[in-house]
Amino acid sequence: MAEQQKPEERPQQKRRTQQQEESKGSVNFSFATPAKVEEIIGRTGSRGEAIQVRCRVLEGRDKSKVLRRNIKGPIQIGDILMLRETEFEAGQLTKGGRGTG
Repeated sequence: MAEQQKPEERPQQKRRTQQQEESKGSVNFSFATPAKVEEIIGRTGSRGEAIQVRCRVLEGRDKSKVLRRNIKGPIQIGDILMLRETEFEAGQLTKGGRGTG
């Protein structure tokens, strides 16, 4: 049987693989500010999939500022959140439910 020969790689493909190999080992994180969960306010969202919490910013420009944030996933008091921004706050959770107008 005859051996199959690989077609020659195009120069563009070689460049892509070299760039992928260079960036493969590096990790880039976005800047985040730590905040500690102090109180769990309640569930929010149309199906209750998000949890509204009150958290205190631990570092940065807004140190010791208390924010209200919506969290998706399991959370408990004392957890540390990494916030990308500390200027905006989640809307206040209302006591209304289904059928309130």
